[in-house]
Amino acid sequence: MLVARLGHRGDGVNAAGDVFVPGALPGERVVGAVIEGRMIAPRIVAPSPDRVAPPCPHAGECGGCALQHAAPGFLAEWKRERVREALAARGIGGVALRETIVSPPRSRRRATLSARRTKKSVMLGFHARAEDRIVPIETCELADPRIVAALEGLRALVPLVASRKGEAKLAVTVSDAGLDVDLRQVKPLDGPLRARLAEIAAREGWARLSHEGEALFMARPPAQDFDGLPVLPPPGGFLQATPQGEAALRAAVDEALGEARRVVDLFAGCGTFALPLSRRAEVLAVESDAAALAALDAAWRAAGGALRRLTTQARDLFRRPLTPEELRRFDAAVIDPPRAGAKAQAQALAASGLRRVAMVSCDPGSFARDARILIDGGFALEWVQPVDQFLWSGHVELAAAFARR
Repeated sequence: MLVARLGHRGDGVNAAGDVFVPGALPGERVVGAVIEGRMIAPRIVAPSPDRVAPPCPHAGECGGCALQHAAPGFLAEWKRERVREALAARGIGGVALRETIVSPPRSRRRATLSARRTKKSVMLGFHARAEDRIVPIETCELADPRIVAALEGLRALVPLVASRKGEAKLAVTVSDAGLDVDLRQVKPLDGPLRARLAEIAAREGWARLSHEGEALFMARPPAQDFDGLPVLPPPGGFLQATPQGEAALRAAVDEALGEARRVVDLFAGCGTFALPLSRRAEVLAVESDAAALAALDAAWRAAGGALRRLTTQARDLFRRPLTPEELRRFDAAVIDPPRAGAKAQAQALAASGLRRVAMVSCDPGSFARDARILIDGGFALEWVQPVDQFLWSGHVELAAAFARR
């Protein structure tokens, strides 16, 4: 069988679109048994010139990466074409689509590990591709080396917090002060267990250990650097996946906003864009997560008057998007919604008097839908910058500039 293209999750697909081939690249000839539309244990009989040796010993079994066998140049261009195809599907063409900015290996500063306790041992790692099975890992070519170095210490938590029936999650984030670890889906924690977990965190030198967002131990505040401004995110709080990807998105947003002096940041999180923007603009940061907004407000206040006015508003923008009337007091907007996009908020932006919009997205499909709304409302899509923070996966992020015609 000839592989015609890659599917959105990185599997090879035949010309008819009815057979998926994990680990295959376009132009390759493969053989293997097909069960329910998926080739099981495919054998590559004619490899692509874009095929390379995977750098990780867990490749092929661990589901964290689907495309370690693809050459870097091929992968960056494929992700760029995914954005182009999504735009074309909405009738959007002729856009300046920039080259993909790719985060390097071993740069992921956050990872969520799955853990389970067995009768004789523990498992800590990532799920196998398309399976619930955990693949124990000893190394990772995606993660920051500080996460890899902590695997032994993290495994020491598993017998204490995981059960044989359920699966626990360990969300690990790198900071300059040390690791920030948040335990999720674990068994109930009593007083003695909390004390034991704090002892392990202290022994391992972690900055903070928390349970479902509640701090159990903190030796040092695990602050993050947002373009030179320190922010202490809430335990388990959202961050961009890599510092390099965050910097690329921030630079694109700054360019897209032009000289705007009154900016609203929608889905602001704990201030990835809003806080640095307040160096030159008055900013309203809108976000549903009150803890994230509190972290942003504390960081702004800690700057001691060095920044321009930044205010926050806790609001569910899916249920209650900012209206065109509310938006009219701003020159420009930043919008960085979750994967589903923000259709209702895009409609309000299109109907507002805003001159510029910087849109950040982690899904080309929902981005293209919302971009179509803005274009139909009188905006021009000036350029799109693809950003790959999820190396060797099917995911691609982007930032885009819209200006009212």
